[in-house]
Amino acid sequence: MIAVVVLPVWLAVGWAVFGAGGWGTLGLVIVVPVAFVVLGIVALLVGIRPTVRQQRAVSWTDAGVLTAWHLSIIATGFYGASATLFGVLAILLAIAAFWIAVWQLVTDGANRVKASMAEFERLAAERPQASSGSGSGSSNGAPAPGARRPPFDDGGDDVIIIHEVRE
Repeated sequence: MIAVVVLPVWLAVGWAVFGAGGWGTLGLVIVVPVAFVVLGIVALLVGIRPTVRQQRAVSWTDAGVLTAWHLSIIATGFYGASATLFGVLAILLAIAAFWIAVWQLVTDGANRVKASMAEFERLAAERPQASSGSGSGSSNGAPAPGARRPPFDDGGDDVIIIHEVRE
């Protein structure tokens, strides 16, 4: 979160120290707010991911991409002969960081939903066994009329399908 403020400020300070030209100042007026917004969006996407909040650490993929991106922004701030190369690299890494953050957020959310559904199915499967063991079921082991079975358990009974057609 500190990089959201420090890196755009570094671009302005680096321009004041190393830069030389009026047209670059106009570009800087555009680049600094855009860098601030993009850094903030990526930081937000990484920060709202449940595993990041739970483990209080980013993934190795995040660490690699964000480190490379931040280093390219720092290198751009020196405004030397290779500033354009580092600027283009910073833009490409910003795009990569955004999409990697979105991909990991969606993947993490999907994994949490799968885990929740597996737990729900496990609890649903345990429920009929607990109610049939309490003596409320019939003598053949079938659950009581009010007990619910999970939709994936047919109880081993025969299934009769009746198809009615009305005219």
